[in-house]
Amino acid sequence: MIPAVLSIAGSDASGGAGIQADIKTIASHKLYAETVITALTAQNTTGVAGVLPIEPAFIRAQMDSVFADIRPDAVKIGMVPTSDAAQAIAAGLVAADAAHVVLDPVMVATSGATLADSPAVAGIVAHLLPLAEIVTPNIPEAQVLAGREIATREDREEAARAIQGKMRAGAWVLVKGGHASDTADDLLLTEHGRCVWLPHKLIDTPNTHGTGCTLSSAIACGLAAGFDVQASVSKAKQYVTGALECDLGMGRGAGPIDHMWQYR
Repeated sequence: MIPAVLSIAGSDASGGAGIQADIKTIASHKLYAETVITALTAQNTTGVAGVLPIEPAFIRAQMDSVFADIRPDAVKIGMVPTSDAAQAIAAGLVAADAAHVVLDPVMVATSGATLADSPAVAGIVAHLLPLAEIVTPNIPEAQVLAGREIATREDREEAARAIQGKMRAGAWVLVKGGHASDTADDLLLTEHGRCVWLPHKLIDTPNTHGTGCTLSSAIACGLAAGFDVQASVSKAKQYVTGALECDLGMGRGAGPIDHMWQYR
């Protein structure tokens, strides 16, 4: 039986991010995709027109149905629209004793639209961060999670340590560098508190819609397949790089990346 990966995230009507991006990513890794939808969004490459949160009780019902039948080998968490949703997801993960939880703290879409209000962010920090094996914030999200500004590489290291201090023992932090002005290098803080800088070339494309969703679900794929965290991160970065380089050129804004680039 092939490994299964569960995505707990919002639906992107344009197909470039969220649940849709996660399904494409998991399928491209030849694994079985399962989903729990936390919100419906009306969005495209130019922005988010509306968000309709799913009732927390129904989020939990989706989770219970998944874990009761085809148990996932890893779980990726994306958009969490409310604090109550965060609590429902956390309760479901604890009840199921879920393994390999990857948390992508989605707060701002690529277009710049805010996807989580302040109570939702507080819920993510209080209820989901302590359950994650690895969290994958970009720089703006890391600033929120750490409660401090990030201007330098040293700031990123300190922020990563502050975030790790809010997580369980043995957790990892990946601070993505795509929002930096001079380099796209990522920072990986290991479970032992060692900072590992992962160099990454800047790819000149405006089409980056769904990169964070894709990276986190690709990491979950690696963990589900039996790789350790560092190897899973490395493989996920390679996958996202290829998806960015194979520019689809779709949409009038920040267009989608090519999740199936390996097969073209």
